[in-house]
Amino acid sequence: MIKVFIVDDSALVRQVLTACLDKHPGIHVIGQAADPLFALEKMRREWPDVLVLDVEMPRMDGITFLRKIMAERPTPAIICSTLTEAGADVTLEALAAGAVGVFTKARLGLKDSLQQISGDLIKQIETAARSQPHAMPRAAAPAATTPAREAKPAAPMGFATTDRVVALGTSTGGTQALEVLLRQLPEDCPGIVIVQHMPEKFTAAFAQRLDSVCRIEVREARHMDRVRSGLALVAPGGRHMQLKRSGAQYLVEVLDGPPVNRHKPSVDVLFRSVARHAGHNALGIIMTGMGDDGARGLLAMREAGARTVAQDEASCVVFGMPKEALRLGAAQSSEALQYLPSLIVQYGRARPQVASGEP
Repeated sequence: MIKVFIVDDSALVRQVLTACLDKHPGIHVIGQAADPLFALEKMRREWPDVLVLDVEMPRMDGITFLRKIMAERPTPAIICSTLTEAGADVTLEALAAGAVGVFTKARLGLKDSLQQISGDLIKQIETAARSQPHAMPRAAAPAATTPAREAKPAAPMGFATTDRVVALGTSTGGTQALEVLLRQLPEDCPGIVIVQHMPEKFTAAFAQRLDSVCRIEVREARHMDRVRSGLALVAPGGRHMQLKRSGAQYLVEVLDGPPVNRHKPSVDVLFRSVARHAGHNALGIIMTGMGDDGARGLLAMREAGARTVAQDEASCVVFGMPKEALRLGAAQSSEALQYLPSLIVQYGRARPQVASGEP
């Protein structure tokens, strides 16, 4: 039985949500509150397995409350707000604060839509209940002398920018984990390509957020962008991203197509293309996430000579994707999140193997 606590200043929303969730035999709403401070008093008497939390509330907003919970007693949380559909910034703030899911409640006032609503929300609650949120370590902010965005120099042209590619794949918990990882990378790190399971329209704002706190440049990938040192490209939501090689340079293709492993973008699509076109000149890391997307692609990378790593269970919010990669023998090692930045730096500075002609 999954114990759920609802925090929302609307009595109607609390009533509708409770009625919706209590119909499910595996979910029990143990309490509700109109604001976070009331909620905390009640939760201390019986702590929930999953927290369903609004953003706009009196006395303390939902994001601040979520940060407090994650610092003191990490608990799976789903943000349920009217703001999340229109405001990508709010969604990203919630995910960065530790939310494992986001749900738009614009339709909740219509009781006729309860059946439609319940399926999506219940799936998110079930996923959240299987997660293991952590109080994420915060990397030190870039030094004050780090140049501003406009002054970040472009990497020099030439072979040094194309010898190595780092491919990252992640899902639930990845928004936090990627920030922890990317904030610690220096400007001369190898080029990075990333698939983070995220809806369309959110990835651009997510990349901008990362760019604002990282030494390296981070942005949403565009079709035929070049992969180069000091740049991380995030696959756009609702599109697949593949790696290609043109002579001595690596490029990305941003393509439409059906979902793979129920996802678009798919980690498997990226990893398989990296195996095909980069081979032993690539490092693949599969990180926190539900399901098995990326495991087979990582195996293809390993078989092509790439270095392959899975994030370890202790530092994952959800161990599903790394666990499946380890089960298949796709990952050569399992590493804690805190060690992944140094692993990438060491990989990029090792003597590169000479790339052959166009695969």
